Amino acid sequence: MNFDRKYLVWALGYLIVGMGVGLYMAASKNHAQLVAHAHILMVGFAVSFIYSVIHRLWLERPARGLATAQFALHQAAAIAMCVGLLLLYGGVLPESTLAPLLGVGSLGVLLAALLMIWLVRQSGRTDPAASR
Repeated sequence: MNFDRKYLVWALGYLIVGMGVGLYMAASKNHAQLVAHAHILMVGFAVSFIYSVIHRLWLERPARGLATAQFALHQAAAIAMCVGLLLLYGGVLPESTLAPLLGVGSLGVLLAALLMIWLVRQSGRTDPAASR
């Protein structure tokens, strides 16, 4: 499976989870999970979808190892961040316990974005049409 399709499948998975959290909040009239809901949809769905589009339109043949590392880092970090926020705003665990998980997740999402920038920059250097 190509990275564009992998990212699309994961994006749609985050969409389902984010919408499920939204429906839960609406049905229960308890909007405590609003921050987690927003992060699931933005970091999970929107960013994964954008990465899917980038792979489809601009990264014809990315360096396989780097693209795999970037994909795995983004997904692991997004999951860590989203699960941490669900646990925090659900009142399951205190912030002092979840702070390391949330910090690592946030940093991982940022590092994955930096790796995506690197992939895009490298792709431009190997494309002969880009120099025209």
